[in-house]
Amino acid sequence: MTHGVVEPRVPLADARVVVAGLGVSGRAVVAALAGRVASLVTVDANTPDADVTEVSDDVSRGLIGRCDLVVASPGWAPSSPLLAAALAAGVPVWSEVELAWRLRVDRAPGERGLGLGPAPWLAVTGTNGKTTTVEMLDTILRTAGLRSAAVGNVGRPVVEAALDPALDVLAVELSSFQLHFTHTMSVQAGAVLNVAPDHLDWHGSLDAYAADKGRIFERAQVACVYNAADRRTEALVLEADVVEGARAVGFAVGAPGPGDLGLIEDVLVDRAFHAPAGDPSRRSHAAELATLADLQHLAGADGVVPGHVVANALAAAALARAHGVSARAVRDGLRAFRPGEHRIQLVRVLDEVAYVNDSKATNAHAAAASLAGFAHGTVVWVAGGLAKGAVYDDLVRLRADRLRAVVLIGADQAPLADTLARHAPQVPVVVVDPGDTGSVMRRAVAHARTLAQPGDTVLLAPAGASQDQFRSYAHRGEEFAEAVRGLA
Repeated sequence: MTHGVVEPRVPLADARVVVAGLGVSGRAVVAALAGRVASLVTVDANTPDADVTEVSDDVSRGLIGRCDLVVASPGWAPSSPLLAAALAAGVPVWSEVELAWRLRVDRAPGERGLGLGPAPWLAVTGTNGKTTTVEMLDTILRTAGLRSAAVGNVGRPVVEAALDPALDVLAVELSSFQLHFTHTMSVQAGAVLNVAPDHLDWHGSLDAYAADKGRIFERAQVACVYNAADRRTEALVLEADVVEGARAVGFAVGAPGPGDLGLIEDVLVDRAFHAPAGDPSRRSHAAELATLADLQHLAGADGVVPGHVVANALAAAALARAHGVSARAVRDGLRAFRPGEHRIQLVRVLDEVAYVNDSKATNAHAAAASLAGFAHGTVVWVAGGLAKGAVYDDLVRLRADRLRAVVLIGADQAPLADTLARHAPQVPVVVVDPGDTGSVMRRAVAHARTLAQPGDTVLLAPAGASQDQFRSYAHRGEEFAEAVRGLA
């Protein structure tokens, strides 16, 4: 699958390159290309130090007429004037990920003597769970003694890591935005964790969004890892053009079929990489990877390890096993893993009420997974934000039984408020006036406290993006935690 022309008209060393966007990845692209191309022009309407800050149709056409390649930051949609002009003129558009793949350097020999070519990529995408899975994978790889880094949408730019010869393997988190203009990447193994409606304003439709997720499987070398409970992810594997010999490997929070990973009672098992392909015992045996006790430090407030955490662990294990990591290193890595902030993070228990920060639940699918971890009728849900074209009917229908009450934040509260009125009219809803953005979270937490009863959880799982009232999901989570800690 490609989007228009892929190769520049001239070799990269002779190319005139336009870099669209000067965020973290854009600046990494500029650093990587400095001295490697004929000329660089940076474009960003929101950054004063960009070479071009006006991105009108006329300016875009003028720039494209004088360039050979555009490298676009993830936030730039194909419909933006600059990228639309490039696509219309037959000028290639690459993501930072595509550039990183093209610029990879050979590994330097390490203590284990590894070297011989660029570091392989183990890549993860999906609507939810990407960051947790990539960080789990990175921890497993490091536990196995490999020089690994978690890169991409998780933090460190991919192009920066691709130019680091000290790395043996990359654990790469990729968004649908990053994958859209990625054309030649060939991961050692890739995983699609799930596909649910998100970013439909950027992609235009759920099918287009899913297709961009599926690009992670193109040219996969060893394994395409998919969610056996999500048929759309399996369909993406079937549609992919992979390297001969690459296999489809499912993961499931339940008994795995032959060739898959899954959960048998309380044991995470591998029926995919446990024996050579020709071994007659493959179908009747499995390798034990870990137990639920090894994930107990990731349990919810009720002491139960949530199903989505187990699913993420299985996906990370599948990718690590595709790279040849031992079962013991998988177990030790999962034991050692500690999640980052703003993901089901207990902030405080006050008056027998738990306050939990899951600000990273930025869409309906993530919020549904978050709510699923709590007992019926025990959650005061703090929710709301930018919907990004999503609808909330399935979320509210599925999880209304968890709710004691809802506190709505966000500049546009109508989509979620209307859905709650239709599908959960019995649940009390308090609307926080969005006018004073600076105090919105303090007011929301104060309302939530009055609604909660002993044994309840006040859960921030917004089901929307944060930029309507906060700088980022992290800023939103920090404001929630600060408000909770400020309660008398």
